[in-house]
Amino acid sequence: MRKKTLIGACIVTDPRGGKRIRLRRTIKGRKIDEYLPGPWGSPQMIEAYQRAITQVTSPNVPRPAASGTFDHTISDYLSRREFSDLAPSTRAAKRGRFDWVRAKIGTARLADLEPHHVERLMDLKGGPSAANRLHKELVEIYAFAARHKQFSGTPPTATVARRKTKSIGFHTWTEDEVAAFRKRHASGTPARLALELMIGTGAARQDAAKLGKHNIKGGDIWYRRAKTGQDVSLPLARLPDLCTELRKLPSDQLIFVLSRRGTPYTTESFGNWFSDRCRDAGLERCGPHGLRKYGATRLAERGATEWQIMAFLAHKDPREARVYVQAASRKKLAADALAHLDGHEHDDEPQSVQHATTLDNDETQTTEK
Repeated sequence: MRKKTLIGACIVTDPRGGKRIRLRRTIKGRKIDEYLPGPWGSPQMIEAYQRAITQVTSPNVPRPAASGTFDHTISDYLSRREFSDLAPSTRAAKRGRFDWVRAKIGTARLADLEPHHVERLMDLKGGPSAANRLHKELVEIYAFAARHKQFSGTPPTATVARRKTKSIGFHTWTEDEVAAFRKRHASGTPARLALELMIGTGAARQDAAKLGKHNIKGGDIWYRRAKTGQDVSLPLARLPDLCTELRKLPSDQLIFVLSRRGTPYTTESFGNWFSDRCRDAGLERCGPHGLRKYGATRLAERGATEWQIMAFLAHKDPREARVYVQAASRKKLAADALAHLDGHEHDDEPQSVQHATTLDNDETQTTEK
């Protein structure tokens, strides 16, 4: 069918780089924004298009969500600038989690939710990490509602404890693992460049995938972190390993790391590709985010302050950077404590042991004589 007969439908590129059919249209003040099954002009697509239009124009369409409900508050949040300013990958993940909340308790009023309801919802999420993520999202919903006069009082999340977890997050690379990766991926390969790029700049995968010659400003490499909007500017003279790899790039290559087809990676494809290169080196538990943690750990162990690490990681506050500094401080204090034992290894031995050792030596000397 011709495109003009399917008003509002068009083919777009999704966040993963694929092609999809999207319907965006406003009819009598009601908005439609959804993806349609393909291919273009197929019976499935036409049926889905007509169904979407009919649902909006039908007099039986449900009324807008009532004020004070989770449906209303979440819809309001998703329409705000504070949500649209988030990185695309962050928006997609957050929208998915909010849709889960709406599916479970969308028609419920925020004022009616009690602590035991929150605990039950957390139970439905299964593992402690997912439960804690839900707790965080509910806290954000109530905070947003309070700011916009949609809720007052104490939120039910205030008295619900978060679940205990044993996870320490993404694995932090070790010096040996970095050395193993470098041994497997020789200098001049895209994998080696990606490694040095993330170690040297602290860039996350979504930023590393986009870095190119346009990020070189004089003698510095500069980028703005997509997730926080913070700027990072580092002198290339302090990054010799990265400079070695950059000098080996073709003169006409604008983006630093390209796929085999010569095209830039999306965030997801870059992360998957780099994880595959880690497995090639036998580093099953290593990934791109762990390199950020490795870079921060390396700086902390060499005496960098939490503010310096915060700037390197492009965080907005120093709390996470403080974790690396404290861990490095504990490691140094423990090493300094053991240094006090130098030259005094046998001071704490029981006198009976020392005496027995002396007698053994005397007997040996007598025998030898």
